Amino acid sequence: MLRKVSFKGKLLTILIMLLIFTVVMSGCGKEAVDSAPSGENTGQLETTKPAPTKTKVTLYFSDQQSMYLIPEEREVLKADEGLEEVVIRELIKGPQKENLVKTIPEGTELLSTSVIDNVVYVSFSNEFKSRHWGGTAGENMTIYSVVNSLCKLPGIEKVQFLLEGEKVESILGHLDTSVPITPNWEIVSD
Repeated sequence: MLRKVSFKGKLLTILIMLLIFTVVMSGCGKEAVDSAPSGENTGQLETTKPAPTKTKVTLYFSDQQSMYLIPEEREVLKADEGLEEVVIRELIKGPQKENLVKTIPEGTELLSTSVIDNVVYVSFSNEFKSRHWGGTAGENMTIYSVVNSLCKLPGIEKVQFLLEGEKVESILGHLDTSVPITPNWEIVSD
């Protein structure tokens, strides 16, 4: 019952198998070729950063007598960082209004922020402590400038201060910063 296959038949069978093999393998292990005109979405993952969006935040800076915190609304650009980071970076820049005073010492760097259970953990560089001008009033303005500004954000209730990533009993000498701090709205004046 063996059937004799001609040379042409064998060649045709081999060519068909090669064609099938080539079609199947052409898509395996290779990236898709972008044949879409530029500007069209090809469905491929892109690793570009999201476009910055504008949002309004309320920042609190000291008055000139270090008695009250004064709100300053500011429109900021938010890209791929959290809004908590944006707020701290704006506080570090200082106020835009002439009658307000900067509350974070010059040279201070934001090292990190994270939010856990409605508490923002904010880690500052050592300059936050070493370059601070001191005094109870100055410390209050600095601490509550940060706390009140962050607690205006949705879902934030407290702020845990860290110095170089570590909890410190009292970063600036008077207030207990070993535990999360709640805002003090009584020292805010419009």
